[in-house]
Amino acid sequence: MYSLLKPLLFRMDPESSHDLTLGQLAWLGKSPLKGLIAQSVPDKPVELMGLRFKNPVGLAAGLDKNGAAIDAFAAMGFGFIEVGTVTPRPQPGNPKPRLFRLPQAQAIINRMGFNNLGVDNLVENVKASNYKGVLGINIGKNKDTPVEEGTNDYLICLDKVYGHASYVTVNISSPNTPGLRSLQYGEAFDELLSSVKARQEKLADQHGRYVPIVVKIAPDMNLEELQSVADCLRRHHLDGVIATNTTLSREGVEGLKHGDEAGGLSGRPVRQKSTETVKNLKAMLAGELPIIGVGGIDSAQSAREKLAAGADLLQIYTGFIYQGPALVKAIVEGIE
Repeated sequence: MYSLLKPLLFRMDPESSHDLTLGQLAWLGKSPLKGLIAQSVPDKPVELMGLRFKNPVGLAAGLDKNGAAIDAFAAMGFGFIEVGTVTPRPQPGNPKPRLFRLPQAQAIINRMGFNNLGVDNLVENVKASNYKGVLGINIGKNKDTPVEEGTNDYLICLDKVYGHASYVTVNISSPNTPGLRSLQYGEAFDELLSSVKARQEKLADQHGRYVPIVVKIAPDMNLEELQSVADCLRRHHLDGVIATNTTLSREGVEGLKHGDEAGGLSGRPVRQKSTETVKNLKAMLAGELPIIGVGGIDSAQSAREKLAAGADLLQIYTGFIYQGPALVKAIVEGIE
């Protein structure tokens, strides 16, 4: 069905197309017509972080920021679903236009800026969902919160989502919130992880349940910076790492229409950068933390590359936009 709808959707402005599709999926996921988007995907379970993933292919954060269409994505056969990024207070994000397709490169550039309806809205949507699988909730800080006070925003969100998440992702790597990536480095990173882990321990006692916390990092670090991040993740006993977010590089899209737009580049051009980050992280972490690989996965072959580099799980986003639900099935069937 997606192959029939895609030409129509791609004639529309990318953000309008996204909003329309997500609205329809939210409705379909709770309707008797859910079978129209359902597909049978083989079980290839993965046990990780104390969780059982139905298969290793997940939906990356950013596609369903408010958790509006969880049931629809579940019907498509994802092994796990990550929603968000969500912030303590609703915010509109950056001015439009802020989302651009680069079909020649199978890529997208976005500068959305954590547009979302706030953490309370997301929690209500999660509670209304019928999904029983692994659900990640990705949290961030509000744009108008000073970077030096950013930890408070993460703790506010963590408090509110903890009881509803299978795992929580701390997003410090979006390039579209001013200063956010500075939280990946030095004392700021140390303080953030220390605070988050202390709150996790307290919440685990309150809820009688341990919810893993993972950190999502950028693909644009040099080896020294990546080693520093790996050391910090190990020192604070984080439960996992997602590698990677979008890139600021424009390698692979030079000269293309929209190729020089500001924002994060995702899709096929980031594949190699992301895979290299996964490979280096694997060595640096010495197997102590699981890695969720994301970036340019648009086929079973590119999925196998990420797994061979050291990823334990996978997430897709841009490839899903270009290929639709069939990509989930193709990857699951095409990996060991």
